[in-house]
Amino acid sequence: MSRISVRGFAVASATAVTTVGCVVGVASGTTAQTSSEDAEALVGDSTLLADIPAGQQAQVQTASLTQQADSQAIAADTTAKKDAEAAARKQAAENAVAKQKAAEKAAEKAAQEAKEREEAKQEAASRSATRDPSSFPVQTSYSIEEVKDMARAIVPADQFQCFSNIVDHESSWNYQATNPSSGAYGLVQALPGSKMESAGSDWRTNPATQIKWGLSYMNDRPNYGSPCAAWEFWQANGWY
Repeated sequence: MSRISVRGFAVASATAVTTVGCVVGVASGTTAQTSSEDAEALVGDSTLLADIPAGQQAQVQTASLTQQADSQAIAADTTAKKDAEAAARKQAAENAVAKQKAAEKAAEKAAQEAKEREEAKQEAASRSATRDPSSFPVQTSYSIEEVKDMARAIVPADQFQCFSNIVDHESSWNYQATNPSSGAYGLVQALPGSKMESAGSDWRTNPATQIKWGLSYMNDRPNYGSPCAAWEFWQANGWY
C-alpha cells in the first residue's frame, strides 16, 4: 500500500470526510489531484492509512455508504415517478378508448331506435292509406280480378303477397267458397263463417268485408301479427 499523508486528519471530525478524498484516491493506486502547494506540503509525510484512528475510519466509511445510499434512493425515486407517470398515461388512454366506445354504442342505439320509429311511422301511414271496404260499390257478383283489386286496395302493399298466398291456398279467391267438411267460408275460410259479421253484415256476399275481416284476424292474432307472419305459420303447419 502506498504511504500517504493524512496531515490535518487529526483535526475535528467535521473535516475528516474532506481529507479522506485524498486517502481513497491514493489507496486505489492513483495520485490524488491537489494543488502544487498541497503536493509540496505532503512530501515527506509518511503516515499510513492504517494509522488513522479507528473511529475516524468508521466515519469515512459511513459517509461513503451514505452517499451511495442517497444516490440509489434518488435513482429509485426517479424510476418510480417515471413508472407512475407511464401507468397514469396508460390508464388515461384506456379510459378515453372506453368512453369513445360507449359513445359510439350509444349513438348506434339511438340511430337504431330512430330507424325503428321511422319504420313504424311508415307502416302506420301505409295502413292508414289503405282503402276502406265500405267505399267499394256493392255488386251482385265479383270476378277474381275484381276481388284481387279490392285486396290490393285494402291490404298494405308490403303484406299483400303474403295475404294473396294464403287466399290462393284457402279459397283460390272464391269469396263464396265453402268447405263441405268444416263449414269454413269465404276467401280466408273463416270458421265458422259468421265470425266475419264483426266486419260487416254482408260478409256472405261482399269480398271487401271478407278481406277486411281476414286482414284484421292476421294482424290481431298473437301467433301472427301480420299477413306475412301468418303465411310463415301456414307454410310450417298447412293451416293458420
